[in-house]
Amino acid sequence: MSKTIKIVGVPEHFNLPWHMCIEDGEFYAVGIDLQWTDVPEGTGKMCQMLREGEADIAVILTEGIVKDITAGNPCKIVQVYVQSPLIWGIHVAANSKYKTVSDLENTKVAISRMGSGSHLMSILNAQNQNWTNEKLQFEIVNTIDGAVESLTSGQADYFMWERFMTQPLVDKGVFRRVGECPTPWPCFVIAVRDEVLEKEPKLIQQILNIINTTTEEFKQIPSIDRTLASKYNQEVSAIQEWLKLTRWSQKQLTTPVLDTILEQLLKLKIIDKKLSKEQLLK
Repeated sequence: MSKTIKIVGVPEHFNLPWHMCIEDGEFYAVGIDLQWTDVPEGTGKMCQMLREGEADIAVILTEGIVKDITAGNPCKIVQVYVQSPLIWGIHVAANSKYKTVSDLENTKVAISRMGSGSHLMSILNAQNQNWTNEKLQFEIVNTIDGAVESLTSGQADYFMWERFMTQPLVDKGVFRRVGECPTPWPCFVIAVRDEVLEKEPKLIQQILNIINTTTEEFKQIPSIDRTLASKYNQEVSAIQEWLKLTRWSQKQLTTPVLDTILEQLLKLKIIDKKLSKEQLLK
């Protein structure tokens, strides 16, 4: 009998290693039916699914899950998934009057939902620009399609999203990118519900061993750039640049990095207290 485990993540190129392992039957071979669900709404929605038991594991933005565990989500981070920062593009509609990031002060930002990466990174970007956070205005758009609609109709003025995923929209002349804002920490972690960690510790370890073996060798897979480009509607040259910048991880967050994240989130008022390492990490 195989054991069913429900996993969620964004439909983005970072997660191709998971799909490859599932399609190759690697989890199934050790008695695990790993059921993947794409969540285009991103981090806020995935946090909700973990809380409600609709997902057992999430491949999720670091700052988003740290915020939600602090707010009571019964989960732990079991390891870093992508070590490199996420490069957030700052986008306006192609015909927007705004030309630079500084033009965007006191305008309205489109976000997928409260607590999502697009929300938290707009706060970080405001700090980088020395804007007052109190003046940030948000328009909830759920998905990237919602952002296209919102920016094009002028309901919101700018939108922050991973720059390679938005590149096709920039190439088509739907969005114009006015700047970038990299995360000052590793971008994706793997989080697991406490209940699952307690009941199935060996199973979770098996899942991590399988995905880690794949991510360690991922860049060496023949023609992986072409596979990614066709699957995610990208130019091969953009994928090659992305592969150069992206580093997967097989290790847990270190204490100094966790401290940096907590300090920064506290300073940005994204969290109101600092949990201990034991409360956040497994």
